[in-house]
Amino acid sequence: MIVPMNPNQPFDGIRVVEFGQFVSAPFCGQLLAEGGAEVTKVEPLGGDPTRQLRQITPGETRLFLSRNRGKRSLPLAIRHPDARVVIDRLLGRADVALMNFRPGLAEQLGLDAPTLARRFERLIVGSVTGFGARGPEAPYAAMDPVVQARSGLMAVNGRLQDGRPTSGDPVVADYMCAMTLAFGVSAALLRRERTGVGGSVDVSLMQAAMTLANNQLVRSETEDAPRHERILAELSRLRRDGAGYAEQAATMTSARTAPMLKIYLRTYGTADAPISIACGSHSLRLKFLDALGVDDPLLDQPEGEGHQDHYDRFQGDVEAIIRAKPAEHWIALLNEAGVPVSPVKFPMELFEDEQAAANGMFHRLHHPEAGDFTVLSPPASLDGDGFRSREPAAPFASETRSILRELEFTDAEIDTLVGTGVTRTRT
Repeated sequence: MIVPMNPNQPFDGIRVVEFGQFVSAPFCGQLLAEGGAEVTKVEPLGGDPTRQLRQITPGETRLFLSRNRGKRSLPLAIRHPDARVVIDRLLGRADVALMNFRPGLAEQLGLDAPTLARRFERLIVGSVTGFGARGPEAPYAAMDPVVQARSGLMAVNGRLQDGRPTSGDPVVADYMCAMTLAFGVSAALLRRERTGVGGSVDVSLMQAAMTLANNQLVRSETEDAPRHERILAELSRLRRDGAGYAEQAATMTSARTAPMLKIYLRTYGTADAPISIACGSHSLRLKFLDALGVDDPLLDQPEGEGHQDHYDRFQGDVEAIIRAKPAEHWIALLNEAGVPVSPVKFPMELFEDEQAAANGMFHRLHHPEAGDFTVLSPPASLDGDGFRSREPAAPFASETRSILRELEFTDAEIDTLVGTGVTRTRT
């Protein structure tokens, strides 16, 4: 699937080889494809694992479609000795290689960045690791929920199930990692324009998750560090004594003070559906109070420090006022006052959402075997059709011969590669 040339697209003419499964490398590859890159996805002979999850037709799933549009797919047994010649020809004409192999596999295959840099001077190698390329945990396997736990993101998100912290459904660290990788590759391509030399881009799920928890990961060594030391000592004691997670979590500090948590930056129940409000400044808090017809006598004091009892009582008063009327009333009133407010939506509601439609946030596409789909549009808009929604990848293994012919393999050589189990064609 070769897209017509479009000089307005930032990655027009860029060739990408993706050795990626699941989310981080594949979604990065999709972002580059939406910007005009020609992406060849190297898959195991059985296909990317997400091809098997809740199949609509054989090999086609919602999850695969969500992060692999606009690509060409080449099945390849990359451990097979005879696969090396195919990999070399792919990389020999590529600008970018993306990979999220398990720890150590890239080195075993000779696909690690230092090895490839010696062989392909202009190649940019984008690598995803779980916990970073160095340190005692570098060899460990990782997936999004584990990394959310390790990075502190799970704790600060505050979601509990049966008293235990949980990550919820969105694999946010994975997608943040993919966006970070796409940014790094873009920067490396820009630098190559100036220097003529490729390079390596390293990202990790752990740092991506830590970036999402950025507000909680800033510490004043003068003011915060001594307090953190006391809190961590108490946390250690609670764990030794077998305290539950809720009791442990209660020792943690928050970037949000009592006025924010209890009144000005939270969700509220209304007469029918919950709403979220965010009054991050003093002026917004004044507007919120005025809209509700109430007064906070401690508003002008420094974040209401030391007045927990007041905000406990005030919280009950405000909740009762908001609960008395439906969400539509409060959304109209607070929007009119200039206070950030929104209903709490379920993802399913967004497919028919007027605001999403007005901004082209969804795209309708047709899959030749699995039917029509509504999918998200590219997350960035660039004038001149710089990023555009792409169609589904062709059916698995259907492009094997055309890709290998472009790599200058003869039909006889292709037959041999298929016959020896290096690759496969669609049956």
